Amino acid sequence: MQNIQDFLGISGMIYDNEIRFTTAQIADFYGVSTKTIKRYLDSSEEELSHNGYCVLKGVKLKEFKTLFGYLIYADIEEDPDRDIDVPIRKEEEKSDMDTGVPTRKELTDKQKLNKLSRLSIFNFRAFLNIGMLLTESEKAKSVRSSILDIVLDSLDKKLGGSTKFINQRDEDYLIAMLREPEYRKEFTSALSRYLDMGNAKYSFYTDAIYEAIFHENATEYRQVLKLEDSENPRETMYSEILKLIASFEIGIADAMKLKYDELGRQLTPVELNKLIKTFSEQRFWIPQLEDARIKMATRDYGFREVVHHRLEKYIQSISPNDYQKFLGEQSKTLQERIDDNIEIFKRLKDR
Repeated sequence: MQNIQDFLGISGMIYDNEIRFTTAQIADFYGVSTKTIKRYLDSSEEELSHNGYCVLKGVKLKEFKTLFGYLIYADIEEDPDRDIDVPIRKEEEKSDMDTGVPTRKELTDKQKLNKLSRLSIFNFRAFLNIGMLLTESEKAKSVRSSILDIVLDSLDKKLGGSTKFINQRDEDYLIAMLREPEYRKEFTSALSRYLDMGNAKYSFYTDAIYEAIFHENATEYRQVLKLEDSENPRETMYSEILKLIASFEIGIADAMKLKYDELGRQLTPVELNKLIKTFSEQRFWIPQLEDARIKMATRDYGFREVVHHRLEKYIQSISPNDYQKFLGEQSKTLQERIDDNIEIFKRLKDR
């Protein structure tokens, strides 16, 4: 984060041991209006609050105004509770009767500042979060590109130049990896029992599931990630993708059994193809498939610098949560996670 801050050369106000920015300062940096920033606050307040956005009121606001009042005049008009006009006196109204327009006396900047009852401020993380959300700002686009370059450089140093297995730094990966063979076995067993086809069926229908989820077969996936023949594609997949594949495999296995019982015989490849198509087009899969495709396309583009061309439309900005998950203090190598959980593995083995 410090590398990014130094690169951007942006300065704010140090408050509560963090650099802070006001709405007007952020709008000025990204070259947009304060109304645009407020629109994103309305639509993404929970996300921004999680990343360091807050609203100062009461004692905190008074303290902040004392320290930085001279820097926040531009934000005064953003106060929803403002009352910037002084009530007109009768004599003033009378003196202007000839114009037919009552006189209203404007407050000075200092008086407006005293009346300010709340103020939105952002820490540096929330400042970057806004940059990730903004679509109408060329400056935000430039910032996103710069962040990507800096992160990739840091990532190369942290991972020794290889991002192929960055998925394994996610704390959820270990659990998904341990469960995967169990679900996989259910699927291959169903293919063996219920499908009338030779041994090619195992790779063929693995590809069918991959294509239903992320529009690539195993060979295409290998080519995109430049995997060696000895490398298992699933060892490079994110935990969410592994979980969705598992859901498909056990779901299709169950559907095959039902169809087998109904027909009283093994399914033909044509019948299984139709079953998989019907299964994957059920509406409850839509949000899960969308989420998996966005995560896979975005993370691989951002962290591995590869593009899944059939998923290109799903590429978005990498979320702050993903930065933390794969690069932050909570991320660990797979071996580190195994070492942390070795006693659990021993107990499972002794059962």
